[in-house]
Order: sequence, then C-alpha cells, then structure tokens
Amino acid sequence: MASGFSDNDRRILEAVGAGASALSFIGSSFIVLCYVLFKELRKFSFKLVFFLALSDMFCSFFNIFGDPSKGFLCYAQGYSTHFFCLASFLWTTTIAFTLHRTVVRHKTDVEDLGPIFHLYVWGTSLVMTVVQSIGNNYGQLGTWCWTQTGQTSKARPVFVVHLMTFYAPLWGAILFNGFTYFQVIRMLNNATRMAVGMLDGTSQFDTRADTKALSRWGYYPLILIGSWAFGTINRIHDFIDPKHRIFWLSLLDVGMASLMVLA
Repeated sequence: MASGFSDNDRRILEAVGAGASALSFIGSSFIVLCYVLFKELRKFSFKLVFFLALSDMFCSFFNIFGDPSKGFLCYAQGYSTHFFCLASFLWTTTIAFTLHRTVVRHKTDVEDLGPIFHLYVWGTSLVMTVVQSIGNNYGQLGTWCWTQTGQTSKARPVFVVHLMTFYAPLWGAILFNGFTYFQVIRMLNNATRMAVGMLDGTSQFDTRADTKALSRWGYYPLILIGSWAFGTINRIHDFIDPKHRIFWLSLLDVGMASLMVLA
C-alpha cells in the first residue's frame, strides 16, 4: 500500500482514475475515428488535432490500467504515460504556433513545417522520457506508476529530474499557448473592429462568429492549468511530506488530469 492511503482510499482513487481515463479514451478515440473516416477533415490544421487526440488516446489507455503495482506493467505504464502525456501538450503548442503564424504573421508555409512538428513533439517526448528514467524507480504512486520520491538521499535529484522532464515542459507549453493565443485573439479583434464599418450586417455576423469560434482556442491554456494544477501541487506536497499524503488532492489530481481531453 502506498504511504498515506488506506485500502479504501486506493480503491476510490483507482475507480476515479480508471473511469476518467476511460471517458477520455472514448472522447479522443472518437476524434481519431472521425479523422480516419471523413476525408474532408484531413486538412493540415485538423491533422494537428488528430495527433493531439492520438496522444491523448494512448495516454488514457495506459492510465486505464489503474495500479498494476511493480513489475513489467508498472514500467510500461510509467514510460508510456509519461511519453504520450508529454506529447499531448506539446501538440497543443504546434496548434498555437500554427494559428499565430497564420493569423498574426500572415505566413502560408505552415504545412511545410509538418515534419519539424513531428520531430519536435516525438523527439522531445522520447528524450524527456529517457532522461527521467535514468536512475529513477517506477513504483506505486496513488493509483498509477510514476517516478517515486521519498525521504532518501536520491529523493531530491529524482524530483528535480521529474520536474524538469515533465512539469517544466508542461508549464512552458501553458505559458507559450497563453501568450500566443493572446496575440492571435487581439489580432482577430482588431481586424473585426476594422471590418465592422466596411461590411453589411450579414457579413459582420459571419466575421464575429468566426472570431468567436477561433477565440475559444484561447481557453485551452486555462484547460491545461485546470487539468494539471492539482497534479503539480500534489507532486510538490508529496516531495515535501511524503508520509502525509492528501486524499482529496490526489483525487482531484487523478480526475482532472484524466479528463483533460473532454474539455
């Protein structure tokens, strides 16, 4: 049993984690299936959404295992969830970059950047997963396998490596997306105001509708924050006081992170 959790606590966390991951798996699988079945969706912009959903799908799939304890399944879950969850929010930065390059910088060469995006996302995810696995021990952490930290001489280096290989890229992506979407939305709002006096009522409505639809992307950094804030706080707390883990914080950590794709 993981330190600080009773058997009943662990069963609740496992049920919430598996249930939330299953919902996310269904949601992301639906997006992947739509992309495969409908050829009209196979545009470059939606292709990025497809790879984002694909990463979410595999991340959710391995989280459905719950707590496989130690052994091969534990290592498989630890490596796979780290890789695909990292890839998931890295794909969000490619979407933000594409919108910024198209709307703000008025470039039309984004489709040529596809191979660079793949190298950036999959390459970074692989390197970060390999680096954080060196010298670390995967074991039970609530309802999943993750890098263990505790009150040992290696605890602080392990925590720092984990912080730099997962949470640093995560919050870097959140900041990048937030700054990028702010510029995109500001540009769209300025363009809309300039066009208001030049268009008829129907065209004004269409322009505002398009702007509103694109502006919804600006909420994605907030979704990432809501999904991973509790996990970040939980990791820091567990490092500071590993013998007194907080059940409700772990519950929010498991539930919110697993439900990210549904937002």
